[in-house]
Amino acid sequence: MKGLVHIYCGDGKGKTTAASGLAARAAGAGKKVIFCQFFKTGESSEIKALRTLPAIEMFHCKTVPGFYYKMTPEQKQQAQKDYSALCQRALQAAAGVDVLILDEAISACNYGVIDEDMLREFIRNKPEGLEMVLTGRDPSPALLELADYVTEMRKIKHPFDQGIAARRGIEF
Repeated sequence: MKGLVHIYCGDGKGKTTAASGLAARAAGAGKKVIFCQFFKTGESSEIKALRTLPAIEMFHCKTVPGFYYKMTPEQKQQAQKDYSALCQRALQAAAGVDVLILDEAISACNYGVIDEDMLREFIRNKPEGLEMVLTGRDPSPALLELADYVTEMRKIKHPFDQGIAARRGIEF
């Protein structure tokens, strides 16, 4: 089976949730999955649940979690070093799995903490059967061109706009 490339993008809720659902579905079908996250600690509820599934291997970098715009210049430099290494590790490990999910990789490319040229080259030459998912806001035209699926989560209304904080088990 030919593996395809998915992009879940937009300013709405649901990008990581969709990627998590695909990971659970693939694991339920006996497929091996790598779920790699950028800018996240790996402590959200869906990641805790996915960790219980033996077919899913989680990749995280806890040295510089959080919003890029809140990082100091030193943290941004560390993020570039650490997230580049994390991405390389995930891409190398992908040779032995069926599904590779790079959660917030689009954001990581936009901030320059992973090299989009390198990611695009991997996509063009990925193993034939590898299904791949990228999430994040504002994918480049080049990434959109390489994708087979592009799903945009568009915010119409969100409780955060009324001052309601993210809730464990619902938003994280």
